Amino acid sequence: MKSFEKILLHDNELPVDYADRIGLSYSVFVTQNHKKNKGQFLTPSAIARFMGSLAKSDKSHISILDPGCGTAILSCAIVESLVGSNSNLKSISLDSYEIDNDILPFTTSVLDFLKDWLNSKDISFQYNLIKDDFILKNASVLKSEKLLFNNPATKEYDFVISNPPYFKLNKEDNRAKAAESITSGQPNIYALFMAVSSKMLSLNGQLIFITPRSYASGSYFKSFREFFFNNVAINQIHLFDSRKDTFNRDNVLQETLIIKATKGINSITDSLVAITSTKGINDLATPRIKTYPQNQILNLKSKEKILHIPVNDEEEEIVDLFRSWNGSLNKYNIQISTGPVVAFRATEYLREVYENGTVFLAPLIWLHNVYKMRIDWPIHKPNKAQYIQICSGSMSLLLANKNYILLRRFSAKDDKSRLIASPYFAKLQDAEFIGVENKVNYIYRPKGELERNEVIGLAAVLNSKLFDNYFRIFNGNVNVSATELREMPLPPLELIKQIGDQLILNNTDFSQELIDDLVAQTLTNKNELAI
Repeated sequence: MKSFEKILLHDNELPVDYADRIGLSYSVFVTQNHKKNKGQFLTPSAIARFMGSLAKSDKSHISILDPGCGTAILSCAIVESLVGSNSNLKSISLDSYEIDNDILPFTTSVLDFLKDWLNSKDISFQYNLIKDDFILKNASVLKSEKLLFNNPATKEYDFVISNPPYFKLNKEDNRAKAAESITSGQPNIYALFMAVSSKMLSLNGQLIFITPRSYASGSYFKSFREFFFNNVAINQIHLFDSRKDTFNRDNVLQETLIIKATKGINSITDSLVAITSTKGINDLATPRIKTYPQNQILNLKSKEKILHIPVNDEEEEIVDLFRSWNGSLNKYNIQISTGPVVAFRATEYLREVYENGTVFLAPLIWLHNVYKMRIDWPIHKPNKAQYIQICSGSMSLLLANKNYILLRRFSAKDDKSRLIASPYFAKLQDAEFIGVENKVNYIYRPKGELERNEVIGLAAVLNSKLFDNYFRIFNGNVNVSATELREMPLPPLELIKQIGDQLILNNTDFSQELIDDLVAQTLTNKNELAI
């Protein structure tokens, strides 16, 4: 790998612009695979400046932590902003963490430039570029207060600003083990950065992060949400309408958000949260703004502690409507589970074609068989067997052939709908059992049978624009988890059945337009809320 060559300065260049040029040089310097493996997506200057502008302080001496600094553009952005807004500022101390040896010469060049720029304004600047793993070095802050009592005092900061790495950690990774008290499943490293950082803030210290939106919901992030939001109160959340615009230089298709939060005492439920949004980077100066009490978008007393993020009046009305319902799958004696057939583990039981007389076979339903309001089976695809053998070895993988609603567990990022549900009726297949593949959720009545109007009505409700909009308000994932649907508020079962009855009267007309109109009229009495 070639050595770093210092980049010439431009006249009157600001630190963020210099850091941005350094970042572009680094992007040419290393491969895309290198950045991907490091979870390293450098922050564009416009986003860096927007994040920096969120920092507010009138203190004369300020401490900053940048826990995954890259080329230190966020450090530059917050310093630029504070210099411009705080006439009392006399000194700044910065601790920056970075473990990628390839980027360190670029980072050092930027921090030296920042020091010279601040010296020219008679502001003292000391930086410490720490070449340790941020999580492992500071994981002790995640332990209980009793365990911390005998530990040396953790250094605290006025500001933590970060665009942390994004990638999933293996359960055996030392960082995952260090954070096992706040994670479940396979954690994403960015959540660990957020959790550790929230404990390293001083009282009234401010945290500013840009991350994927995925932590807002889902069972994998439940413990993290409880930990994080019990440490900080949200001040602002910024959303981007475009997934492609945020990190377009690195071709990242990721639904991201920016969060600003403050370390405080007894302020969590009372604080006001500004929800801002823009189409992308170019309109950051003119965001749309809505304000909510934090306890209206995040109920820490709820089981799942989901963060709802409405951005306009229509979405606020939808959240209010759902909150007015007290129904749920569980209350209606209905359950949702994940299809038990994991194909690569069940290959000995899978069959491509029906074999008359040799073995007993059951239909196997995959994600690609499930469409809105219909099952399309069989569809012959390579390595997608259409049947599963009925035998003693496969019984734990089979479901009784009765009425279900089948729901895709995943959608493509650019799908028009996140929720894709289909009625399934026992009479469709002349079989005692069916198989449901693991990428499909199935909704059922454990002791008994879902009635026809319940199946049609609930499938229609899930497929409606109203429910899809609600799901998107709190979920930035392509995952549709059984846990989230278990917790989702539902309207009275009588209204769900009424929708089913109306659709049954229409025979086979299950068009999206009809479903949206019928659901809106039945559940809201106003079409415009769902359309």
